[in-house]
Amino acid sequence: MKRIYFNEKYCMACRLCEIACLVAHSKSKKIIKAYKEEYPFLKPRLIIEEKGHVSFAIQCRHCKDAPCVTACVSGAMHRHKSGEIIHNEKKCVGCWMCVMVCPFGVIIRDLKGKKVVAKCDLCSDLGQPACVDACPNAALVYGEDKDNEK
Repeated sequence: MKRIYFNEKYCMACRLCEIACLVAHSKSKKIIKAYKEEYPFLKPRLIIEEKGHVSFAIQCRHCKDAPCVTACVSGAMHRHKSGEIIHNEKKCVGCWMCVMVCPFGVIIRDLKGKKVVAKCDLCSDLGQPACVDACPNAALVYGEDKDNEK
């Protein structure tokens, strides 16, 4: 399975990945409309962590032994046949157990409508994640599975 990998040596915390994610998951798919009409209810599905000059993006790792899938009481969080962890908004009851058990803290509450969650979906409708395309320094890389995953 392909995943997003991160190289902190190249990240400048420009947050272009956040913007690309936000726009990719907006209704309009247009940056100005996404910010003017949907923000702040629209949230990027990755988190930028910064400490001094070190910064990095964190998003769903699509764990092999995913605690969010195990904790999901409604079956909304599940593994797709291609390997990634998918969230079915229609099945979600808003218990947020997945938020509590995620070891990376990357599943966020989505408060725009029904109280459900949002997480990285690898932009499956785009072919390559929007955050990876937007990264000017190639700090985010979309590639095949590596051995150092959870």
